[in-house]
Amino acid sequence: MKKIISTILATTIIGSSAACFSGCGGGYDGEVNVYNWGEYISLGEDGLLNVIEEFEKETNIKVNYTTYETNEELYNMLKNSNVSYDVVIPSEYMISKLIEEDMLLELNFDNIPNYDNLMDRFKKLECDPEGKYTVCYSWGITGLVYDKTKVSEKPTSWEALWDKNLKGQMLMFNNSRDAYAIAMQLCGINPSNCTKEDVDKASEKLAEQKPLLKKYVMDQVFTEMENSQSAIAPYYAGDIITMMDNNEDLDYSRIEDGANLFYDAMCIPTCSKNKENAEKFINFMHKPEIAAANFEYLYYATPNQVAYDEYLDEDVKNNKLIFPEDEYLDKCYVFTNVSDDVYSYMQEQFVKIQAD
Repeated sequence: MKKIISTILATTIIGSSAACFSGCGGGYDGEVNVYNWGEYISLGEDGLLNVIEEFEKETNIKVNYTTYETNEELYNMLKNSNVSYDVVIPSEYMISKLIEEDMLLELNFDNIPNYDNLMDRFKKLECDPEGKYTVCYSWGITGLVYDKTKVSEKPTSWEALWDKNLKGQMLMFNNSRDAYAIAMQLCGINPSNCTKEDVDKASEKLAEQKPLLKKYVMDQVFTEMENSQSAIAPYYAGDIITMMDNNEDLDYSRIEDGANLFYDAMCIPTCSKNKENAEKFINFMHKPEIAAANFEYLYYATPNQVAYDEYLDEDVKNNKLIFPEDEYLDKCYVFTNVSDDVYSYMQEQFVKIQAD
């Protein structure tokens, strides 16, 4: 959910056109149509492994690869399009919605033996408690990135985003679910699921924050923080590490009381026409060396225990922002699917707050 997502690359296509998904050709033994977030797989940049090319070499199955920007875009494509996808990688709350609406196929785990490589915590996800539909792809937590030259003390609470001393230097999530989750936490509300009354309480908190902010951001956070144009922002762990790599004045802070534990998982939608090839792709992505290579590009935590144990550097494994200890994760919350009317109401209220 929660990725270095380029709005420019929303329609990036690698391989043959997803609009057509024509026959395999070219001597391949089959094809698999993969629909993923933008910039969310290692494709050979900066000398890293191109995992799609490796899959094609190993299996002789052609990968038709396209990207989307949001879970809602993915949902609308599956719901309203005649295009057939074989592997999709939605976030936790969207997985709940897809399962509720019978839009996912049960997996044949005989074809996914590398599922055994996963960490126990990520084998049966909250959105799929029986573990029938999902194989976790990546995970992480939300936290704060801040500029040490502008913020005098390391923050430990979301309240830092309401600090009047930093007026005009603070950034906030420009998506309703993450922004409201922060406000709900501060209001003593569990953000996992919520009611319209919860939204109203959190709206009051966000309205108090609005005059203090510089702007609401998503991808813009990289420019703002890496160029020391802002003081503090909430964001996703893997992306915070990327920002820190590009500006030595930046540091991170975890929220003492816990934060959002997010994950994305590989699933097979009911529109799939290549289910067995999809399961081969999912299995391939959890070969330890492939999972490790993908992590090296993403810097979102891998759920692959073997990759973690055998391929990652000790300094990475010991980074508590990327791989928080279980005691911390136990304090975190996971988004579930809220009803359509509550979600629409949340979005409406968020737009009103931003407009005021």
